[in-house]
Amino acid sequence: MAKQVTGYVKLQCPGGSATPAPPVGPALGAHGVNIGMFVKQFNEKTNNPDMKGLMLPVIITVYSDRSFEFKIKSPPAAVLIKLAAKIPAGKKQGKEVIPAEAKKGGKYKGFSLTKQQIEEIAKKKMADLNARDAEHAARIIEGTARSMGIVVQA
Repeated sequence: MAKQVTGYVKLQCPGGSATPAPPVGPALGAHGVNIGMFVKQFNEKTNNPDMKGLMLPVIITVYSDRSFEFKIKSPPAAVLIKLAAKIPAGKKQGKEVIPAEAKKGGKYKGFSLTKQQIEEIAKKKMADLNARDAEHAARIIEGTARSMGIVVQA
């Protein structure tokens, strides 16, 4: 007989350095999941250099016998765009790089990306995007970059 699903937990954890502290601990503890086991498995899977330190969305499926499975999604498009444009991805870290007058309404004016960088980000995000092909995925990423105020060069 198949295991019965009791719930889904959606989290964003830093790659390679998740801890049992909030938000991970309380979210998983409410479902009776072994928090230490999740943290250990997650950190092992995300310890490679390209995922380390990035906030990664995780969907955890919790079963009736308190076992779990988790699926790691690709980082948010905005985070990948900021990395490509050399803008610090952390909430507080961007303030030193971007002067207050240049950042009106949360926009990152003065930064730019090339079409090649957009295509690389689209390839990374392809599995999580609702796009029919790579060109369509690149247009989605390009729109996200434009909405952030980043110029896309031809």
